Amino acid sequence: MKQSAMTAPRKLRVLHYLNQFFAGIGGEEHAGYPAEVQAGAIGPGRLLATMLGEDHAIVGTVVCGDNFFQEERERAVAVLHQALRDLKPDVVVAGPAFVSGRYGLACAEVVKIAQEAGVPGVAGMNGENPAVPMFSRDIYIVATGPSPATMEPALRAMAKLVIKIGNGDEIGPAADEGYLPRGSRKLGFRDQPGYQRAVSMLMQKLRGEPFASEVPYQPVEKVTPAAPIGNLANATIALATTGGLIRRGNPDRQPASNSRSFLRIDVKDLDALTPTDFDAYHAGYYNGIAGENPNYILPLSYAQELKAAGEIGAVHATVYALAGVSTPVAECRRMGAEIAQDLVAAGVDGCLLVAT
Repeated sequence: MKQSAMTAPRKLRVLHYLNQFFAGIGGEEHAGYPAEVQAGAIGPGRLLATMLGEDHAIVGTVVCGDNFFQEERERAVAVLHQALRDLKPDVVVAGPAFVSGRYGLACAEVVKIAQEAGVPGVAGMNGENPAVPMFSRDIYIVATGPSPATMEPALRAMAKLVIKIGNGDEIGPAADEGYLPRGSRKLGFRDQPGYQRAVSMLMQKLRGEPFASEVPYQPVEKVTPAAPIGNLANATIALATTGGLIRRGNPDRQPASNSRSFLRIDVKDLDALTPTDFDAYHAGYYNGIAGENPNYILPLSYAQELKAAGEIGAVHATVYALAGVSTPVAECRRMGAEIAQDLVAAGVDGCLLVAT
């Protein structure tokens, strides 16, 4: 018997979490906005409130800038804990964050922190959000589209799950409830045994009919190689590395793994990278050798030699660096696109990407 058959629905007190953009404060220029609590529902929370229905209420909204949550985490978490104590919510809902990396990470952390405090929660984001592989086993994440254009269906799916969780109802499989798979399995019964379902799927496939596999498969992305550079002697070549190149002392506070940003380093007056000014910071290999000669992970010295020999026309004045290890594919795509935009705008002809 399902728990929902035994538990009477109750009026739920819901606490919502939004970043500075969806709270209507501003864009990236306000990403450092300090965490605060506002009364009731704001921004997309108003639509969420209508979908929750009159029997439930958003009692408050925690608003926090994307950068503030990451850079001043202790202060942001303190505001969240205070809101949990003061407002006594039955459920916490965060987002939806769609594919926004920093926002997604904050939403996931908010729900996880609430859970640890004894308050269940739901976050909403796209499956490509970098927070998904980090948190999907720990929290419920409702699958959304990639952009705010899908806000209404996202909030509708979130509201449905919020009510079920808040009422203590039994939560069904991910495909039925709309949340992203959590990597767990529960015993259950099917109308047909496995061999019959497998043969049925095979026959549907052979007949060209639609069918749904019971084993999720995510195909590997295929990338078409770029056309070769016609004349290297006149080409401007850029250098990029996922080997964790940093400035000596790491003043930019780059992580050794799970990168969310990359460095742009001006090298227009340099013939080589020296250990006096540069170092390696990467969690996937021994950094000592690269620290002694950073050109091993970003070969500026060798590129300048090729330029001097007339093999290439020029070395791009900016190099790009990050630690690639454990960085989610979605974040890699985002940062790769940003670097590519830089290179196209600068008229670069080719880029040498150095791995470890």
